[in-house]
Order: sequence, then C-alpha cells, then structure tokens
Amino acid sequence: MLLTTTLSLAAAAAIINFWLALRCGQVRSKAKISIGTGGNDMLERRMRAQLNFVENTPWVLLLIAGIELAARGGAWLAPVGAVFMLGRVAHGLGMDGGSFAVGRSIGTAITMLTQLGLAIAAVLIVLGYM
Repeated sequence: MLLTTTLSLAAAAAIINFWLALRCGQVRSKAKISIGTGGNDMLERRMRAQLNFVENTPWVLLLIAGIELAARGGAWLAPVGAVFMLGRVAHGLGMDGGSFAVGRSIGTAITMLTQLGLAIAAVLIVLGYM
C-alpha cells in the first residue's frame, strides 16, 4: 500500500477538523448565532482555531506525502506527524483560554517546528543528502 503514513495522518486531520468544527457549532447553538461571530469572543476563538488548523495542516500533509513518496520517511515520519496532530489539538484547546491557555503556545511551537523540520528534510532529500 502506498502512502500509509500520509493516509493515516490525513484521517487524523479530518477527525480533528470535524472536532474543531463541532466546537464552533456548540457555541453557535448556545449563543444562537447563525452567521459570523455575532461578537461572541468564544466563537471567534474557536473559529480561529479551526482556520489556523486548515491553514497549516495541508502543508504538513504535503511534505509528509512527498517525503513518503521519496521513500525517505523511515520510522521517524509517522511519529513526527502524530506529534503535529497532538500539537494541533493542544492549540485548539488552548485557544479557549482559561486553564489550558498554554496549549495554544505549545501547539504553535509544535506546528512551526514540524513545518520547518519537514521542509528542511524535503530540501535535503532533493539535494541527495538524506
């Protein structure tokens, strides 16, 4: 089977995206907001968490797919992707503020480091160093 790591991580991403959308819907329902944020701070935070997820996740999945297609992923690629996904959950929870607000910073750091690390790995692969 081709791209098993990518496929597994794409499935995880779909589930996380569904969860983030569900969290937005919960606030919408409770606050009776159909369109936009209605000035609701929590809805705005949750919508930003979901948008941030969809802004960053495609790049990571593309890099993982490219590395996997180049047959250079090895045993390290799936754990890197799993840590990325956990970071995105931490970010989503942290965007609510409160007692787990640090999750936002943790998730942001994991996201940036993952993207940068995978980009460097991809360049090294292209240059024949990896």
